[in-house]
Amino acid sequence: QVQLVESGGGLVQAGGSLRLSCAASDSSFSINVMGWYRQAPGKMRELVADITNGGTTNYADSVQGRFTISRGNAKNTLYLQMNSLNPADTGVYYCYTDGKFTGRRETFAYWGPGTQVTVSS
Repeated sequence: QVQLVESGGGLVQAGGSLRLSCAASDSSFSINVMGWYRQAPGKMRELVADITNGGTTNYADSVQGRFTISRGNAKNTLYLQMNSLNPADTGVYYCYTDGKFTGRRETFAYWGPGTQVTVSS
């Protein structure tokens, strides 16, 4: 079982910045991809950005050029630098990962509990 712990959410004014962090607990878990999703009230959960083990990044059109996803040196940590925030970015942000445990062929996926980001106008 892998636990994901997110931090860095909060309340910020439009135009401001926040940095989200996520740490995965199990060092025996070989990560394939890590990413950030968000869910606004009354809406479906959507991909914000993700990054593969090889470093390939993918962004939602709505955040391209404003958000930057990155992995830490420890590789089990994930960051999301969010700049030029606007009220449409408000929501609960979830860290996600999938990968394999050493010696097993199945792929497992895990979600963090989420961190609230609120952007005021």
